[in-house]
Amino acid sequence: MIDRLRSAPVWRLTVLLLAGALAFSLAACAPQEKPLEEPVSEAPAVEVTDLILASTTSTQDSGLFGVLIPAFEEAYPQYKVNVIAKGTGEALELGQNKDADVLLVHAKAKEEQFVTDGYGTRRRDVMYNDFVIVGPSADPAGVEGLATAAEALTKISGAAAAFVSRGDESGTHTAEQKLWTKATITPSGEWYVSAGKGMGDVLTMSSELGAYTLTDRATYLSMRETLDLEILVEGDTALFNQYGVILVTDATNAEGALAFAEWITGEEAQAIIGGYGVDEFGEALFFPNADQQTTS
Repeated sequence: MIDRLRSAPVWRLTVLLLAGALAFSLAACAPQEKPLEEPVSEAPAVEVTDLILASTTSTQDSGLFGVLIPAFEEAYPQYKVNVIAKGTGEALELGQNKDADVLLVHAKAKEEQFVTDGYGTRRRDVMYNDFVIVGPSADPAGVEGLATAAEALTKISGAAAAFVSRGDESGTHTAEQKLWTKATITPSGEWYVSAGKGMGDVLTMSSELGAYTLTDRATYLSMRETLDLEILVEGDTALFNQYGVILVTDATNAEGALAFAEWITGEEAQAIIGGYGVDEFGEALFFPNADQQTTS
């Protein structure tokens, strides 16, 4: 009896120690609460606004916009560019009516007058290439290799050989009219077809008819494999083809227009323009010249 009483405290101590160990073990096995994580703040979504660019069919048909527009939108994700590809005359009219924010066209005298008349706030050179006279390899008018476009048009008219004109007051049509004037000829007759269409369509029509036409080199080269036409006259200084960008006065998206004009005359876009076509066609289709800073 005395021995049992003496061992009681030891027994109770043992029980207490076992209970404590069990409690500690259970606590260790219990799932640990994760510390509260601070919420990750997401960058605010970019608000995208439409930017209306009225331009020529040649910049569209040549494929240049296929590389330029995505590059601009990557640099300025707040703008979505909507291209309206028309002849220069129609593009200028869109700007005059405030139906476009910025223009990229190629009839410099008309562009400068557009700014002088107050419809545009600024114009800058962007790039250039040249016009060429193309026609069937048979060359019925015998113009291949002539030094000037005016001589070629004189022979085409004299032979009444089929010639397809843009006939749409575009930059190309404006250049063609100047060349006829230089040749002192007013073209008329069944041989002279006024298409009223864009450059790609006119090249296709000329190929089908076996006709001559005036085209920018870029569009011709981009379509060359589908055409039965050859470059017959080139190199005349009268065939120089300058493109310019114009900010439309009181444009709906004036900030976007300014961003585009600054970007396309800047280093990144000028490099894209200068390299376009080299890999595919073996030569550049356009030559950047914004660094010459011709403004109005």
